[in-house]
Amino acid sequence: MRLLGFCKRHALRIGLSLLLALPILFNALGWLDLEFVGRLENYAYDLRLQWAMPDSVDKRIVILDIDEKSLREQGQWPWSRNKLARMVDLLFDRYQIDTLGFDILFAERDGSSGLGTLEQLAQGPLRGDAGFNTALGKLKSGLDYDQLFANSLKDRRIALGFYFRQGEKHEPNVGNLPPPPPTQTTGAFDASLVGATVATGFTANLPQLQTNGMAAGYFDLSSLQDPDGVIRRLPLLQVYDGTLYETLGLAVARLASRQATIKLDYANGEKSALALENIKLGKHIIPVDSNVAALVPYRGRQGSFPYVSASDVLQGKVVEPDVLRGAIVLIGATAPGLNDLRTTPVQEIYPGVEVHANLIAGILDDEVKERPTSVTGYEVAPLALVTLLLVLALPALKPLAATLLTVGLVASHVAVNLYLWDHDNLCLPVASVLLLMTLLFVFNMSYGFFVEARGKRLLTGLFGQYVPPELVDEMSKDPGAYSLAGESRELTVLFSDVRGFTTISEGLDPTQLTGLMNEFLTPMTRVIHHHRGTIDKYMGDAIMAFWGAPVNDPQHARYALQAAMAMIADLDALQDRFKAKGWPPIRIGVGLNTGEMTVGNMGSEFRLAYTVMGDAVNLGSRLEGLTKEYGVQIIVSEFTRTAVPDFAYRELDCVRVKGKAKPVSIYEPLGPLSECAGTVLDELVSHEAALRAYREQNWALAQERFKGLQDRDPQRYLYQLYAERITHFQQHPPSDNWDGAFTFTTK
Repeated sequence: MRLLGFCKRHALRIGLSLLLALPILFNALGWLDLEFVGRLENYAYDLRLQWAMPDSVDKRIVILDIDEKSLREQGQWPWSRNKLARMVDLLFDRYQIDTLGFDILFAERDGSSGLGTLEQLAQGPLRGDAGFNTALGKLKSGLDYDQLFANSLKDRRIALGFYFRQGEKHEPNVGNLPPPPPTQTTGAFDASLVGATVATGFTANLPQLQTNGMAAGYFDLSSLQDPDGVIRRLPLLQVYDGTLYETLGLAVARLASRQATIKLDYANGEKSALALENIKLGKHIIPVDSNVAALVPYRGRQGSFPYVSASDVLQGKVVEPDVLRGAIVLIGATAPGLNDLRTTPVQEIYPGVEVHANLIAGILDDEVKERPTSVTGYEVAPLALVTLLLVLALPALKPLAATLLTVGLVASHVAVNLYLWDHDNLCLPVASVLLLMTLLFVFNMSYGFFVEARGKRLLTGLFGQYVPPELVDEMSKDPGAYSLAGESRELTVLFSDVRGFTTISEGLDPTQLTGLMNEFLTPMTRVIHHHRGTIDKYMGDAIMAFWGAPVNDPQHARYALQAAMAMIADLDALQDRFKAKGWPPIRIGVGLNTGEMTVGNMGSEFRLAYTVMGDAVNLGSRLEGLTKEYGVQIIVSEFTRTAVPDFAYRELDCVRVKGKAKPVSIYEPLGPLSECAGTVLDELVSHEAALRAYREQNWALAQERFKGLQDRDPQRYLYQLYAERITHFQQHPPSDNWDGAFTFTTK
């Protein structure tokens, strides 16, 4: 009776709580697809992986790295096959490695020796030249680089790599597939009993190479990557033309463990795709899911395995030769231009070859996590229990008791899950249960407490005209932490100004000018708000904004830089619309500076404004003006560059701006380093060398280097500017105490 009365009194609250819980329960049962729950589960998986990974170096597996050093010393990729043959011979004969795997494909013949041209001559113009044909016969075996490479593979524990294609698009198959891995299944193998990914095409190695290789495995990593692009699992087997093929990691592990066959292990002897639980490799058991995929047991960030430069092996310069003795070696590439960098739970930019290394180590250590095929039961049962407990308990408890109960349940669930992860290698769902607990707790604690809306309205009145609604929402969580009183803190300030605005305004009537400014300022403001910026003021065609206040944000410089680059991109997109309306094109200059500033409500008793002041603000304004001098759209100070180190920058100059005695280095941001092309990075290296010669007053060398840069990019005004300066200094050398800085005497 008491329970019935309690339910009647809190019927609405209980009913709404159940409505919150049902979608998560239905998602666990497979009746509903909530993508965000899957994303949370992936995030929870990543956290557990990072928490439990040993983060130590496994010396059994060595990455033979085709790195930037190798490309610099041995030439651009691909290398000639005779060089690769020599490398294989050195690895096995001199360094005495155990097993070798190639995370590289050799689908095309190597014509670098010129043998093909010589054979054409022998069959054509020099057919009757006995001396030529005799010499060619003696040289032929030494010039057939593919055969030399094939010979080096023979009778050695070497697994080659190839890749499969999926989807409806059919491209010509290239090369020869390896023989399928032997299985211990009696009779003809039925591929329908495996839920593996089905490939529609392949690109494999030259037949003569594949024939001599002891094994081969596909190295494509993206066939089962998660929707967020992260590689958490790898398919150990794929089906092509009704036949099973193994992944490179499994092939290498099989060779290294001296196992000729693999065995498919089904639950309770039931042979079906859904019942496949494990792949057995001798004494090693590899848990797999319904796609015959294994969770990659990452050991840590890049460098969890020893790296040896391929160039050092070729030159016999390996610093620690014993690191290779008896090791499993994987040959792969980390040089950015070779496009084998992936996103993993432990690092956003991670070499693909090291993904295979982690899988091999996990197989040999029996450390591959198991995600049970009956995972639904492991998820639904705790969800139902949590729903029943919290829906009935939270309405009856005071806030402190409700908090302690929820925290206790969360801690218990996490502790059990981590125990099973660490001790039993079980990967069980955790995010959906934690999400449900959080939702029920937040809802019950918020029920009836709408007084917070008053505090939000107060903050909106104070800051709504300056900051985006998203920040007002964030501030409303702790209204007492924000005020308009002046304070000093590190911020980033942005100034933007329209180029040639006077000329533009003279060509438009007042109505057109008003429309143009509205259509220009609105998207620019939207960009600033989207990147968590605070609008300080509009000054005609100019915008002043800052980051880091009123909401304290340690990433203020990054958001400001991202906003500046987005403003330029959005402005480019506006040009077509302006042209259609008969308006002139608009270009802006943007200056950014990071430093200590005073922020608060400032002004007079008649009018106040939430703004920033100080030398750092003045410098930001000066930098905006300098964009015209250097022919760029964005200039940032050395202080902003230091705050955002993972961007690529072109150093423009070292300058003394009007009113400042101390010089400051200024830069043009080019974008995140990870997204910059190799040609851009090469140009930056050349640019730095030219600047160094300029500051060392080596005018001839500086002139030569800037001339080379200008030849590569004739449209860049910066190189012309330095050429003119150098000409001036050659005729009028600077003083002995010249520090390389350029002094501006105007704003």
